[in-house]
Amino acid sequence: MFRRATTRVLLLLCAMYFITYIDRVNVSTAASQFGAELGLSHTQIGFVFSAFAYPYLIFQIIGGWVGDRFGPRRTLAVCAIIWAGATVLTGMAGGFVSLIVARVLLGLGEGATFPTATRAMSNWMPADQRGFAQGITHAASRIGNAVAPPLIVWLMLATSWRGAFIITGIISFAWAVAWIFYFRDNPRDHPSITESECATLADYSGVKQRKPVPWRILLGRMAPVTAVYFCYGWVLWLFLGWIPQYFLHNYHMPLGKSALFASGVFFAGVLGDYLGGSVTDRILRKSGNVRLARNVMVGVCMLLTLLSLAPIMLVSDISMTFVAICLSAGFFFNEMTIGPMWSVPMDIAPKHAGTASGIMNSGSALSAIISPVIGGWLIDRTGNWNLPFTVSMIVMAAGIILSFTMRPDRSLEVEEEKTEGAHAGKLV
Repeated sequence: MFRRATTRVLLLLCAMYFITYIDRVNVSTAASQFGAELGLSHTQIGFVFSAFAYPYLIFQIIGGWVGDRFGPRRTLAVCAIIWAGATVLTGMAGGFVSLIVARVLLGLGEGATFPTATRAMSNWMPADQRGFAQGITHAASRIGNAVAPPLIVWLMLATSWRGAFIITGIISFAWAVAWIFYFRDNPRDHPSITESECATLADYSGVKQRKPVPWRILLGRMAPVTAVYFCYGWVLWLFLGWIPQYFLHNYHMPLGKSALFASGVFFAGVLGDYLGGSVTDRILRKSGNVRLARNVMVGVCMLLTLLSLAPIMLVSDISMTFVAICLSAGFFFNEMTIGPMWSVPMDIAPKHAGTASGIMNSGSALSAIISPVIGGWLIDRTGNWNLPFTVSMIVMAAGIILSFTMRPDRSLEVEEEKTEGAHAGKLV
């Protein structure tokens, strides 16, 4: 299996997801040191967490279009060089403003990565394995989440918090070199791909011959998907930003022990991503019902996320171990939505998958701006570290309702072909 070119490309994408999330969430662990050294409040640290998301939001749709237009090979190579440089610059920051600038540059570099990776998957993955591909790549990102706290602590102890950023930035540069060397936009141009692999893949339409993006129709079709993904992202970014600090401050743990508890929560997300992708593909193959595989699965997983977090609000004097179990379960079920959600843009607009997934991911990017800051503000105002997780339950309730408004069963390309056929029939 590992000799297949398709498998190696998927592994390269997994490595990218893994590295990008280490570079995103390393500030959560390092905040305990750079916050004290630079004299930052929790609200200011929340702004440092969310600064990444402003350009990340803007470049979701733009970046998805760039990936569709110029191809994943060039787009992801350039993105990797930008985000690697931003990570190194974070380690050189001298205050609040320079930290914000470095994190903004990181968001600029990572803005196009996931939509463009989705474009690559639509070319390189068979249609009935797209959920698995999205699940396994996002599982790699959650491994990055889980590895980041102990890894960054170890690097900080071995060097400093500055050295931790510089080293992870160098790793990002190395990935860019490997990607540009091995990947090809058209799978059939790859020297190692076999005929049997090509037979399972859709025809490659190229980047220059691609039809113009039907922006008005596509934005309308993706609007409910984006709203659902905002609700998912609210919980995600709350966890990524504040879970390491939660165990450190709410339970007064040593830095190393709090990092291990945070890793335990994030590892639950790894399993959730993998299972979510596998389950949605299996449901689709067994039933042939796209809405059952996408809408119903997302709604059920969001409900289970809400129920997992409920004890934090409802039970007083809750033990640290039980809280860790609740948070792990909540993160697990929230991450199970990833496989079906990232399959929806490929269901709706397979020929514009990069742009469509960029539109969807802008919902998560918007929540990345709001959620960490609201969390930090609530902690500063009330001193209650459980309150931000309680607020996320309300957001999950909205996501459950919205999940049934998505229409992955209506392909944009099929609708366009029917419309063109109807016009042609009238002319005849």
